[in-house]
Amino acid sequence: MTNVEKLYALERKVAAYSHAMGILEYDGETTAPKGTGKNRGMTLEILGEEYYKLNTSEETMALLKELNEIKDTLDEKTRRIVELRMEEMEEISKIPMDEYLAFQLLTNEAQDVWHNAKANNDYASFAPYIDKLVSMLKKFAAYVRPDLTAYNYMLNRFEKGLTTEKCDAFFGPLLETLKPIIQHVISAKPVDETLLNVHFPIADQRILSDKLMDILKMDRNHVGIGETEHPFTTSFSRYDVRITTHYYENAFASSMYSVIHEAGHGLYDGNTAEELAYTSAGSASTMAVHESQSRFYENVIGRSRAFVKIIAPEIRKLCPALRDYTDEEMYRAFNVSKPSLIRTEADELTYSMHVVIRYEIEKKLFAGEIAAKDLPEIWNRLYKEYLGVDVPSDTEGVLQDSHWSGGGFGYFPSYALGSAYAAQLFETMKKDFDVEKEIEEGNLEKINAWLREKIWKFGCMKEPGDLMKDAFGEFDPKYYTEYLKNKYMEIYK
Repeated sequence: MTNVEKLYALERKVAAYSHAMGILEYDGETTAPKGTGKNRGMTLEILGEEYYKLNTSEETMALLKELNEIKDTLDEKTRRIVELRMEEMEEISKIPMDEYLAFQLLTNEAQDVWHNAKANNDYASFAPYIDKLVSMLKKFAAYVRPDLTAYNYMLNRFEKGLTTEKCDAFFGPLLETLKPIIQHVISAKPVDETLLNVHFPIADQRILSDKLMDILKMDRNHVGIGETEHPFTTSFSRYDVRITTHYYENAFASSMYSVIHEAGHGLYDGNTAEELAYTSAGSASTMAVHESQSRFYENVIGRSRAFVKIIAPEIRKLCPALRDYTDEEMYRAFNVSKPSLIRTEADELTYSMHVVIRYEIEKKLFAGEIAAKDLPEIWNRLYKEYLGVDVPSDTEGVLQDSHWSGGGFGYFPSYALGSAYAAQLFETMKKDFDVEKEIEEGNLEKINAWLREKIWKFGCMKEPGDLMKDAFGEFDPKYYTEYLKNKYMEIYK
């Protein structure tokens, strides 16, 4: 067996272990009984150990070094796989195996505790896990990237090259631009949003979810939908993508837009090039790029007049209480803007405020300026400062997101960056064809095809900066602020 053949055999084996561990984690988040965490943890510990050994063995290191020495003779795909596999090997090998496995067990346990804490408004039971996770991740940062601050290490894990300096440079002007628009909307005549609170049976919402996935051209042979506390997408390969949602009988738009959001993730993961399957290059790019797809479908497409026009008849058919509402009334209600408590249900205009609050808290946590016990007070104060809202409970406050329980510190800025990428992608797409016309005609495949060609098919073959630059040129957040300004000034006159 040649070294190249050994590399591809290694890639398939790594993919298989990742698949097995991912299935267990997905099951734990969705259908597994509440008391199964310990059993799942035992299995994950064993699989995690094998995964660690596979990535860090002397045989693997020798193979990658030999291939790296002749990388100029390799084809483009193989060369990129060597680069990506070496990056992962070098990172994992710097973390002692016992600590690596302890972290897997800790996140498994923390996720179970978080579910119960959120359900019971019991932040005190979850707080110790935040301190433990932050402590371990700071140690990992020191092992892997001693040249970076701990929080810059975390940011870089989700968006390559991202730093607090770059985040501050992005968020500062963004918030200054949005604040006067938000104030204008607050002082304007309110939009009628009563339709958002009608009773919509969950069984019928599930039918609506299926219809949404059909409209978005999801491949239902390879994309499943489940139910969980906090909606997410997990992808085991381009052939097996799972999205989730959470249904509320008296807030149907919550699940509706969760489905559209997660569908954006699923479309991306399910449309990487087939020849990249089961390799390091076969996964999607960074999380900001990933969120650009989910935010694009959720907001730019899903909240457009054109999309509401095609989904409104289905909504009226499934929910008699909504039969007297017009397409325009639905459009305006789906785009209502007002300061709110829950990030996942925040409107486009105020959404980045939610992200900045989490970013500021994470920065202080990793700088050692605050500890987990301080979070509820700081969270509530920042929500009052940034959004003018009072937080009635930790369930609706500091416990609302699942990210921290899985060690996902540094993820949140990706949502705001992704939203900005989405707006610029939209402006670029409009130069090639009439996007709204295609939506009105239900031809989402043309939009999908454009994104497949510009973003999806490349997987990790390109560096994220190059990927976005090739798709829309130099990144400019002004596309995002102009998009928001034009949309909300029109809605609120």
